[in-house]
Amino acid sequence: MSDVKVILDTSALSKIDQKIARALALTGKVLQDDIREEMVVPRDTGNLQNEAFFVDDKNAGKGIVSLRFSTPYARRLYYHPEYNFRQDKNPNAQGMWLVHWLKGGKYQERPKKIFVEILKRGI
Repeated sequence: MSDVKVILDTSALSKIDQKIARALALTGKVLQDDIREEMVVPRDTGNLQNEAFFVDDKNAGKGIVSLRFSTPYARRLYYHPEYNFRQDKNPNAQGMWLVHWLKGGKYQERPKKIFVEILKRGI
């Protein structure tokens, strides 16, 4: 038997980790755009869908990116789909507006596809 010696290039591994974190953050931004384009967020003044809707990517290096709504009323609107949301500004406005991108939703594979595509492009 011969001895095998493995030397890891930690700087190359670090670069890979950085690319993964960047791709994850970009995935969040693409999903944010998708959600706006689908016009599912209830809209009156546009604050909830625009200024108050952001991608929290501060933990992208740990594999965590969140889509967040920073208004005090976002939670109440989200968890009450029985509300009669106006649809003159966003025709698909509804409660629980992110369900289409979650497991079981019609776009459930989209986050993974976006992430893989961004990684393949090498951004």
